[in-house]
Amino acid sequence: MKALMLCGHGSRDKGAMEEFGGLAEKLREKLPDWTTEHGYLEFAKPVIRDGLNKLKESGAGDIVALPGMLFAAGHAKNDIPSVLNTYAAANGVNIRYGRELGIDLKMIRAAAERIKECLRADGWTEGDPLHDTMLVVVGRGASDPDANSNVSKVMRMLWEGMGFGWGETCYSGVTFPLVEPGLSHAARLGYKRIIVFPYFLFTGVLVRRIYDQTDKVAAAHPEISFLKAPYLGAHDLVVETFVERLHEVLDGVNNMNCQMCKYREQVLGFEAEVGLAQESHHHHVEGVGSSADCQLCDDICTGACRTVPEPGPVPGAKDTHVHGHAGEHTHSRSHGNEHGAGEHGHDHGHSHAHGHSHAHGHDHHHHPYPHADHPLGPNSMR
Repeated sequence: MKALMLCGHGSRDKGAMEEFGGLAEKLREKLPDWTTEHGYLEFAKPVIRDGLNKLKESGAGDIVALPGMLFAAGHAKNDIPSVLNTYAAANGVNIRYGRELGIDLKMIRAAAERIKECLRADGWTEGDPLHDTMLVVVGRGASDPDANSNVSKVMRMLWEGMGFGWGETCYSGVTFPLVEPGLSHAARLGYKRIIVFPYFLFTGVLVRRIYDQTDKVAAAHPEISFLKAPYLGAHDLVVETFVERLHEVLDGVNNMNCQMCKYREQVLGFEAEVGLAQESHHHHVEGVGSSADCQLCDDICTGACRTVPEPGPVPGAKDTHVHGHAGEHTHSRSHGNEHGAGEHGHDHGHSHAHGHSHAHGHDHHHHPYPHADHPLGPNSMR
């Protein structure tokens, strides 16, 4: 049988999980000859292992796994491959791992369509010049400079391809500049209209925070029109890109850019991370605190489990008890924006990951991010 496993990061936000499940359903429609399952690294169910179990129980001995992520950083280079390798070794199945969505012309076109939706709602028509409009693309943010630079490349291709007057990049966390300082800087450049585009696959806490930060900066600059573009979602071109990644595995052309990988080469500022051992940071939080288990919030995660110090009424929550989710990321993680691939169908000659002890309360002990004290980041949005 032909078996496909779609591997996501996971979110406590029910809407995000429904959207990811919708992507998996679109892939099933596109690939009727394949049995497709999906699962998550953390904070959501089913976990990746559950999806793999379903495929194995259906008779799959050879499985293709794809990271449901935009760019290649720690989750796709370390965590997902570690989960897959562990499962394959323990269950006698062969798992081939595809690469991230990455820089792809279909993805650029999908992004452009989302931005045009926003512009049309503001009265713009195709062909109108955009010289008085500035584009700000927001990436998730990673401790991997290669992944961060990919967001900048996406921004440049959209900027130049659509003819915006100017373009900037900022990030929701981990690296810099963060959204608020990035937009505050953009507001000083003199453009009448600023479009904020979250380069994210799905909704969730981070996307809502990006929009909230946009509103905050917009309130301080009433002379500028701030527009909030929709995120990518399961756009048809995004689905087509996933299908292309599957065929790359089958055709043996599953190549990733390892020349800029900080685990393989001495990337400026990250030289100490060359050759670190590969292991997942998420074995101990698989499925923990998922939206399916949370009793505090409805479809939208309010963060109530992290913001209330003692049991009591929680604004926006369904009830009045507090049950802090075990394994919550309350630290500045050095592996955001993990949207990519890891085992790329060829030999890296090294292992991807950070060695650390798991004897902790989900304090990952990642290799320290070299710019952790940068004044414009890299802590998650305040």
